[in-house]
Amino acid sequence: MALLRSLSAQRTAISLVYGRNNSKSSSSVAVAACRSFHQRDRRSTTSTAEGAAPEATNGVNGARYMHTGDRPLQASTLVQPDLVSGEAVKRSIKQKSSQEKNPSPAGSPQRDPLDVTFNDPIAAFKSKTTGELMRAYLVYMICSSEKLVEHNMTLLKLARNLLGQKLFVLLMKSSFYGHFVAGENRHTIVPALERLRSFGVKPILDYSVEEDITQEEAEKREVESSVSSAGDKKEEGSMPQYHVDKSFADRRYKVSSARTYFYLNEATCERNMEIFIKCLEAVSGATFGTGITAIKLTALGRPQLLLQLSEVIMRTRKYMEDMVGGQGNVLTHHKTIKDLEKYYSSLGDNKDVKEFLNNVTSDKEGILHLFPWSGIVDEDSQLSDTFRVPDPQTGQMRRLISQIPPKEEEMFRNMIRRLNTIVKAAADLDVRIMVDAEQTYFQPAISRITLEMMRKYNKEKAIVFNTYQCYLRETFREVNTDLEQAKRQNFYFGAKLVRGAYMDQERDRAKSLGYPDPVNPTFEATTDMYHKTLSECLRRIKLMKDCDDDARKIGIMVASHNEDTVRFAIQQMKEIGISPEDKVICFGQLLGMCDYITFPLGQAGYSAYKYIPYGPVEEVLPYLSRRAQENKGVLKKIKKEKRLLLSEIRRRLLRGQLFYKPKGNYVPI
Repeated sequence: MALLRSLSAQRTAISLVYGRNNSKSSSSVAVAACRSFHQRDRRSTTSTAEGAAPEATNGVNGARYMHTGDRPLQASTLVQPDLVSGEAVKRSIKQKSSQEKNPSPAGSPQRDPLDVTFNDPIAAFKSKTTGELMRAYLVYMICSSEKLVEHNMTLLKLARNLLGQKLFVLLMKSSFYGHFVAGENRHTIVPALERLRSFGVKPILDYSVEEDITQEEAEKREVESSVSSAGDKKEEGSMPQYHVDKSFADRRYKVSSARTYFYLNEATCERNMEIFIKCLEAVSGATFGTGITAIKLTALGRPQLLLQLSEVIMRTRKYMEDMVGGQGNVLTHHKTIKDLEKYYSSLGDNKDVKEFLNNVTSDKEGILHLFPWSGIVDEDSQLSDTFRVPDPQTGQMRRLISQIPPKEEEMFRNMIRRLNTIVKAAADLDVRIMVDAEQTYFQPAISRITLEMMRKYNKEKAIVFNTYQCYLRETFREVNTDLEQAKRQNFYFGAKLVRGAYMDQERDRAKSLGYPDPVNPTFEATTDMYHKTLSECLRRIKLMKDCDDDARKIGIMVASHNEDTVRFAIQQMKEIGISPEDKVICFGQLLGMCDYITFPLGQAGYSAYKYIPYGPVEEVLPYLSRRAQENKGVLKKIKKEKRLLLSEIRRRLLRGQLFYKPKGNYVPI
């Protein structure tokens, strides 16, 4: 009713705008100029991996960040965002009229000019039926009600009990499920993927079935799977953040935009592996080698092993810092084997030290790693035997990891085997893998394993991508270090940049357990970190292009719902001469969110992705609950989306396009 009242109240004003909108003046010059620019800078390339990920609502000191709060760009070439105006709509209609009069030549993909204010409702929603627009408007109206969103899961369960399964499923498909989820299985989602593709957008598939377990069950599972059967021994030098704490054992605490896996047993991990492979097969069959599948390492193994491995990595850094000074990852110290020999010279002819030095990973520029990580990801190394270092004073070998029982060693090898199986399947199917970021107490292990998978599989193009959360203070340094490793070991580097999903939880956990807060102090600092990190990646890409090197060795996914960050990326690309056809930068947003960003990008020839969840209606309720929670936290963004939706619905009603059928002629880059 609110929608109908709004249409009635504003019909006269809208008629004034559209009544003068019959001009057929062409925008073909602008289209031709855009096409000429792309053709001039075209490079002969093979497909590079690209993808998207969700972006969380962020908060500082208990308050929530607004994603639209990035510092606006001052670049004169970009039009500053404004309300949907008659001029914006008239401009869009003129462009559409011109394209109808001057269609793309046979065999060439359609391309539209890009309105970087992202205020064009026609470009945003031409892929949608009018019924889908009305459904979207209804969903966003509900998401604007804090009370409804706060109790959304209770209301969903109540509706299911009152309506029965069939009516409930019908209701969900007509509302939240239909808006945020592509379909129930890999076969029913194909029409949605094909429609996306016809409007220039590619998919990242995620089977979004989640367990709906209680807090007590989540805590029980996490505590049991995060402690070794040998006990949780806090030895000298141990770090509290890499040990489980029951207060934060439910990893869903204050997290609305990321899926959480809780370990049950090895059989469940095997099933998760099979599900990921089915996602790969589904995306391969529908996207012609441009699709992506997102995975989480916590779905493939026991979290205790990631905790222990993360602590080993950070204790190794501390060991190196204590010995040679400085800060950061081992390779950032630029030390050689001979330098280490000098540090150990007082130990004399020590057999254990010699064996340790023989296993150090190095190249002509210096030491990369103190340990042979290649053996670890090739499934044949024992963790307890690998992570030992010489004591600089006594020469005795000391463990940086507590003794791991043989059964848990086997569990780790199983986790690595599962990941290897998935990545090999992705390489065979020509699909990309996005390894999602998780909490900071897991992330050192996740990043280390992912980088080794890159080294192993990204030899000819980027198959594996890592995810970097820019709300963390160390993100710029970590990305720089990983870029350096990729350069020195000559593999293709893939990165997805997100703001992050776990900030409130990370702050509370650090304060409670007494370790330094890993999160940037303000939203502006997070935005600066994002832009600084992206700029460094682009700088390196430009340097490679200038040196006639393969610029595709660095592929970046700008996974952001913040239009200022998207504009920043586009402006940076223009300034340093990177075109969409170079296939080194892509953009992505969630299905059902920020269509006014994704679709105009895809239709303008940029590499654009939607994160596509799918699964049976009743089994994706936790996912839908999180989407409602996330939208509640970005009310300003919802306000713009609602305004654009209402504008396009009005336009169609006034122009007699109520039964508009989407038909695209775009080809994703």
